[in-house]
Amino acid sequence: MRKPRLRTSGRVSGAAANGSAAPSARLLALFQEHRLTPTQRRIAQSLVEHAADAAFLSSGEVAELANVSQPSVTRFAVALGFDGYPDLRRTIRTLTRGETGETVGEARRNELQQAVAAEIVNLQQLGETLADLPLVEKAALLLAPSRPLIVIGLRASAPLANYFGYFAAKVHPDTRVLSHGGTALGDRLEQARAAGGETVLAFVLPRYPEEMLDALRYARRLGFSIVTITDRALAPAEPYSDVVLRAAVGSQLVFDSYAAPMVLAMALLQATCDAMPAQAQDRLEAFERSAAGRHLFVQ
Repeated sequence: MRKPRLRTSGRVSGAAANGSAAPSARLLALFQEHRLTPTQRRIAQSLVEHAADAAFLSSGEVAELANVSQPSVTRFAVALGFDGYPDLRRTIRTLTRGETGETVGEARRNELQQAVAAEIVNLQQLGETLADLPLVEKAALLLAPSRPLIVIGLRASAPLANYFGYFAAKVHPDTRVLSHGGTALGDRLEQARAAGGETVLAFVLPRYPEEMLDALRYARRLGFSIVTITDRALAPAEPYSDVVLRAAVGSQLVFDSYAAPMVLAMALLQATCDAMPAQAQDRLEAFERSAAGRHLFVQ
């Protein structure tokens, strides 16, 4: 299967925005305002790659190109806000009129290179966002004194929660990572609250598990403050959060890339260390002595 190089994060290149882009770029701009499923990305990518002919393809032909079912093409059109595929095709005809072909720069990049380029844009935007230090510091001041500190990430967000938790445990005396859902998650939240926990750090990234939102609602009922790392404004977790930090998720490949949220998580951990400098330094030095004594690392 050919991996899509579609960017769906809502940003439009200057050429696409002013109407002077090639047909493929115009189609890309049409699709990138929407968060698409992996199947829908394949359909979108097929249309982008066959931009010169897309306006004349039937839904069955599009399905064959993308190796999906014909109803999937119809659902794709509806997900974009059209009444059906014929309505989408009329829009495609309007967008693809004029010159054909891609720019030289686009032609030289394969889909993997374009995915990396999109991640660079995400990281650059995160860098601009981190200029708002008071917001990050506010989050850190909630995390630092919580005993225990609860870190939650379910499904695709679980690796980020574990990564953050692994390093947070080096500087925070009691960090507990909750990465499995179900009724036991509520039990562990109750236990943490009874032990004196005050703050939950939640990683809530696409595709936003319902059980994660249930957990945040329950954490709020228990009296926790909630710091959320998510990918966009008006994300589903925002109503339950005291502080929301955002980093765009890469969506050019079949599965999302969390490069920018990972960097944001480490920036937040840095700010948390800065909020408790003496304690963080003491714990780091104690760990280094222990690691040396136990010969944990080769270097």
